[in-house]
Amino acid sequence: MTEQNSYPSDIMDKLVSLCKRRGFIYQGSEIYGGLAGTWDYGPFGVELKNNIKQVWWQMFVQRRDDMHGVDAAIIMNPKVWESSGHVSGFSDPLVECKKCKRRFRADQVGEKCPECEGQFGPMHQFNMMFKTHVGAMEDESSVSYLRPETAGGIFVNFKNVVDSLHPKLPFGIAQIGKAFRNEIAPRDFVFRSREFEQMEIEYFVRPEEWEESFEEWRKEMHSFIETVGIRKDRTYELEVSDEDRAFYSKRTIDFEFDFPFGRKELYGLAYRTDYDLSAHMKGSGQNLAMADKEGEPAIVPHVIEPSLGVDRTILAVLSSAYTEDELGGEARVYLKLAPRIAPVKAAVFPLMKNKPELVAKARDIYAALKKEIPQIMWDDNGNVGKRYRRQDEIGTPFCITVDFDTLEDDTVTIRHRDSGEQERIAAGDLEKFLLKNIK
Repeated sequence: MTEQNSYPSDIMDKLVSLCKRRGFIYQGSEIYGGLAGTWDYGPFGVELKNNIKQVWWQMFVQRRDDMHGVDAAIIMNPKVWESSGHVSGFSDPLVECKKCKRRFRADQVGEKCPECEGQFGPMHQFNMMFKTHVGAMEDESSVSYLRPETAGGIFVNFKNVVDSLHPKLPFGIAQIGKAFRNEIAPRDFVFRSREFEQMEIEYFVRPEEWEESFEEWRKEMHSFIETVGIRKDRTYELEVSDEDRAFYSKRTIDFEFDFPFGRKELYGLAYRTDYDLSAHMKGSGQNLAMADKEGEPAIVPHVIEPSLGVDRTILAVLSSAYTEDELGGEARVYLKLAPRIAPVKAAVFPLMKNKPELVAKARDIYAALKKEIPQIMWDDNGNVGKRYRRQDEIGTPFCITVDFDTLEDDTVTIRHRDSGEQERIAAGDLEKFLLKNIK
């Protein structure tokens, strides 16, 4: 990473600590010692996550005429994954240390075990799908899997969407949902975990028009990156080479981000040709070709796939937003979140919580704002300075203080998170002010 993009020292430890302290992300099953590769989102984390998903859904589904949403089942007929190639080929190279018996991905370790410097045994492939059984019998006939990606649910519903809505090419099907991968070595906080959430689109095009659509989605993904507040100077495009691309892909771009632990893949954009629909046609025996133009033969559409992970987005957003500076002669930490995705848009508090008249007025203002802007927070814990620091770490763009002047002239103090500057504004203008500044 360049010096411009460098992080504060010990950034990951600080970020993980802040996420737990302020209720963003907790270790899964923590009171029982945790479970590797699992994470629970706390009160502010789930608000941040939902805001990000809402931005994605609005940008790519609700505001477009060529996109249709689905929400497919997590457990599907196992033949889906046989046809897609996941049963036979969704695997990572695995090695086991002969001495300590720890297991690692072979492409992430050297010649010796990083734990005990022991020798590794022979490498073999490890299928990452979580296997389960459906029904009362537990035999081979009842085997199924937790989906390893959300794309499968889109492809198997392609015919349903076409028959229901009769769309014309190009059009897309979008889905947000959980996916599961039995990672050999989950690591780097929520970057690589065993349960995660995806935001995926399969955009169906005529074969001769794929390049135009690919370029459109490349630009759209950059637009999303900017909208949610991921730093552009830490984001890069990597054109995946022929030898590194999946065999069915004719072009793939990895959108990479400078995370605190290095430059890693954030999103992917792939031209998958007609591989998926053709595979499911063969596996299911159903005709997934569509007659797009009157008088022309039916075709199997080709696919552009913009694939975005919710959890990696959150980590990139938090990494971009984490800021250390000095304000009023004191060091502080704050999350410079885009107001649109901030879990709390504004916090309202009385100057002093032991003054009933201030509390009553602040409560009235809080209640009025919360009706129109649900992500408003009440905070009267500690003195005003401590409240400011707490809200800074939550990423709250604005703090509204009700003081004795409010009782006289019905104005309040608004404090801006990034600059720490304060201004007076009429209480009656608060809703208009916030709505203008949180978009």
